[in-house]
Amino acid sequence: MLAVMDNSDWFFQTRLQFFQHGISLAGIVAFGVCVVAALMFSSILQSQAVRSFAQRMGLEKSLAGIVTTMLGLSAFVGLIVLGVELGGIPIPWSTPVPAIGLSPLQIIDLVVMIAAILWLSSAGKRFVFNRFLSQSGLDRSLQYAVAQVIGYVIIVTGLIVAMQNVGINLSALTVFAGAVGVGVGLGLQNIASNFISGLVILAERPIKIGDRVNVDGVAGRVQHIRARATTVITSDNITMIVPNSKFIGNTVTNWTYGDPKVRFRIPVKIAYGSDLAKVREALVSVAKEHPSALAEPAPRVFFDNFGDTALNFELVVWSDEMSYHPRSFRSDLNFAIERKMAEIGVQIPVPLQIEQIVKMFKEHVANG
Repeated sequence: MLAVMDNSDWFFQTRLQFFQHGISLAGIVAFGVCVVAALMFSSILQSQAVRSFAQRMGLEKSLAGIVTTMLGLSAFVGLIVLGVELGGIPIPWSTPVPAIGLSPLQIIDLVVMIAAILWLSSAGKRFVFNRFLSQSGLDRSLQYAVAQVIGYVIIVTGLIVAMQNVGINLSALTVFAGAVGVGVGLGLQNIASNFISGLVILAERPIKIGDRVNVDGVAGRVQHIRARATTVITSDNITMIVPNSKFIGNTVTNWTYGDPKVRFRIPVKIAYGSDLAKVREALVSVAKEHPSALAEPAPRVFFDNFGDTALNFELVVWSDEMSYHPRSFRSDLNFAIERKMAEIGVQIPVPLQIEQIVKMFKEHVANG
């Protein structure tokens, strides 16, 4: 028995010296095991399965990635530090880290509390929205705005409580607040501007979720209104992230704001010599036959002017399709107009330049 113990002493004997700390082979193996465990646990915590589980537990998709990343990073650092201690280098868990003022245990506690605060904010916002606001009779965009403000209040309050619990002196943050103020005035002014613009949007509601808007060259439907930016889905199903300041500082076209009815103007060129009464009747019938055209105000036809090669008409149709499929609506009307003109024998003139090219081509063919 003594012989076995003597033979195993080599595994625990000091093999290396690191800053006056002896490191044995057992310590090296323990450190290696902790490194492998750190890689495995951090990878698992940041996996899609864990993110999906966090979303099922009430965490928003945008916050689920932040929380799982924080937990994965904390697990990685914690296991590495544990491996260093098992390797033979003692870690002062309760001793503040230089330049930070917090001990390793306090840092871990702070990270865990921040993750819990983000989850509580998301879950609390969803609970208030589904349980109370959805039955309040308020406009849905206003319900969303109130829920967002509640989420921000939970995050700010939770961060203050968390910092107090880990021993951070909040009175010392006045210096930090001054530094942040300088930073906002210099490099963070765009972020601050977008954040304040987001609050203005949630308060005044110039746009809301589901509106069809056109701002700064981006046209589409509003999907999300966040603190910094608004997500707009274009007709091509492309997601555009528009800074909130664009909706406050620029001219915004909101096709859904107020009355959704929009007047569509469809230009039509008719050949000289056509029966204008039949043309007018045909254009009005095209508008009335389309299911998305409104009966009131009634469609009208205007004779604009005498063109060089055609009579210029304009079909005016009222519809709410500008909020849904404006391009499809115009296309349907153009197809129907071309078909109707062919039925009544009215020609849509070809531009003069094209006619000359066709004539020259025919003469060339005739001459061989």
